Amino acid sequence: MEIQDIKSRLTLATVLSYYNLKPDKNLRLHCPFHEDKTPSLQVYYKTHTAYCFSSNCKTHGKSLDVIDFVLHKENTDKHNALLKCTEISHYFEGKINRQQKPIEVNQSSENKWVPTVGFLQNMFTYFKNAVHNSKPAQEYIKSRGLDAVKIEVGYNTAQFHHGARRDEILINNCVAVGLLSPWGVNNRKPDEQAYKAFGKECIVFALRNPANEVTGLYFRSSTNNTDQRHFYLKERSGLYPAYPKHETKKLILTESIIDAATILQVPAITSHYSILALYGTNGLTDEHLKAIEKLKELEEIILWLNADDAGNAATSKHTATLQALHTHIRITCIQMPTGEDINSLAQTHSEEQIFTDLLNNRKVFSFSTEKEKTETAPGAKLLIDKTIEIIKQHPTHELNTSNPYKLSYTTDTAVYYIQGGLPKTTDNLKIMLVIENPQTGFKARNKIDLYEDKQVERLCKEVAEKLSLRKDLLEADLYRLTDLLENHIQKELQQNNEEGKPLQVLTVKERQEYESFARKPKLIKRLNELLGQTGIVGEDRNRIFLLIIAISHKMQETLHALIQGSSGSGKTRLLKQVSDCMPKENVTKLTRLSDKVLYNFPENYFINRLLCLEDIDGLSEEAEFTFRELQSNGELNSATSIKLDNDRSPVARKPLKALLHHWHVQHTERFTKTI
Repeated sequence: MEIQDIKSRLTLATVLSYYNLKPDKNLRLHCPFHEDKTPSLQVYYKTHTAYCFSSNCKTHGKSLDVIDFVLHKENTDKHNALLKCTEISHYFEGKINRQQKPIEVNQSSENKWVPTVGFLQNMFTYFKNAVHNSKPAQEYIKSRGLDAVKIEVGYNTAQFHHGARRDEILINNCVAVGLLSPWGVNNRKPDEQAYKAFGKECIVFALRNPANEVTGLYFRSSTNNTDQRHFYLKERSGLYPAYPKHETKKLILTESIIDAATILQVPAITSHYSILALYGTNGLTDEHLKAIEKLKELEEIILWLNADDAGNAATSKHTATLQALHTHIRITCIQMPTGEDINSLAQTHSEEQIFTDLLNNRKVFSFSTEKEKTETAPGAKLLIDKTIEIIKQHPTHELNTSNPYKLSYTTDTAVYYIQGGLPKTTDNLKIMLVIENPQTGFKARNKIDLYEDKQVERLCKEVAEKLSLRKDLLEADLYRLTDLLENHIQKELQQNNEEGKPLQVLTVKERQEYESFARKPKLIKRLNELLGQTGIVGEDRNRIFLLIIAISHKMQETLHALIQGSSGSGKTRLLKQVSDCMPKENVTKLTRLSDKVLYNFPENYFINRLLCLEDIDGLSEEAEFTFRELQSNGELNSATSIKLDNDRSPVARKPLKALLHHWHVQHTERFTKTI
């Protein structure tokens, strides 16, 4: 096998498993190349490399790939190391063929690691088989009016990595896709890594791509946990039950996956209609819209959402979106009994009778204020007509942005103030909103996310009662204010981007001068001399070393530096002097880190950015763990639980991805040598 073939086929996880080396929860292990009392070898699964931070190690200063690791472990030469790597690769390929193929990953332009669909397909098959062996799963599925024979449904016992089934390759694959996460150590075997299973005691449904391959999994709690019921694997991809067929003419959209699964059990409906599940009332995603847009023969979309305020509001919102997508199609909605959803009806009625009756009595949904020739849903049309009439009667007002920390919006109904400014991202519109009655001067102060329709509706009701204002006029004002704030945020982001571009563009003359400078011999020496001319003296080797590391923040694979030395040795000063050589807009300097602060930065904030942390001593365990995780993996993923009034919306996931370069300045009396 060629060197590139070995590196592409042999992972670091496989090599560690071959030598029975198991990293701890921080991906560190006792270095096998020297006597190591504390774990000093850091493992980087993403790049398939390892690095020993101990100066006593013969590999110190070298980043080890799989070939180098085997070379030093076998204490041999390069040729024999390649032969050993080939042997390890063939050994595990035979083992994998008997057990479980490893996931293959491809790196996209957004630096996302995407698992092959084969692994998720195999896991879903395992979950489906678990239903037949689990009485609690069978009882829960039956209680929800579902039939495991008619639909594809699985159950996660969270036992697939225990006992005799424990396999390092399987575990590494599960960690990569999010089915497992490192969680302390095994109580029975302290030297063994323990894992926490994702979606434990949940029924499982498969999400599929256009090729009908499993690309995602949805988990629904079988314990009816009131705090959290819905779980999706990270980087959610795919639709349920599958992408609609190209010849689809009539498409039913349900509010949830379990509702869609219920409808799939009714042959009288599935023989004439395609079914597609949304991911909650706000779960009409771009992937849904792209799939629907490709249906060239589509004639009708039926919105079959829950009979509550959130469902009615979502019906109105999604109708507008879908009508803009397909202007020629007919959009109808199902009039559900108050307080009911599809699955709850299945538990108390004969499926085929109740559902076919509801479907046959669907009503046309229209935004038009003129009298329709076709039948319209009376309640829905009345609500829309009323809202449109209120908006038409309301005069248009402008947003006052003279004070960026106290935006104001004045209408005939009330005066609105946004205290403290606006969020810097476009995925939410959380603000501190002050509403003032212009007649009495009384005010109401509330924190609210204007993207949450239910919050807006609840706030308008409370403020209307408190300030003696009309609820419908307040709602009309806030919907218009939301549009104005969206436009303002977009303009600000666009302006910031335009202001930043000239700082990164060189003139032709400047580029020629820099290229000429770089082509001349002894580039490193000349750069070091220039550093001396800036006033950085006494650190000849360290200053050029750190400068090269700092420049790497513009590269795809960045370098990292840890500055160690005795107290008062000038570590912080050297850090400041070298970082000042970089463009200010590309540098972030932090003195301290709180536990969760790194989760609050925008998604792409640290891409091609130099991050300098002045002191790592004194950081809390949580902050240090988060920082090291970002250093080793290049991304952070946080799952946030949100208390909901209804059983529908999925967990909110907020990723932070970064190609990261950072420095630690650690004050210790033991180390005097700068690394």
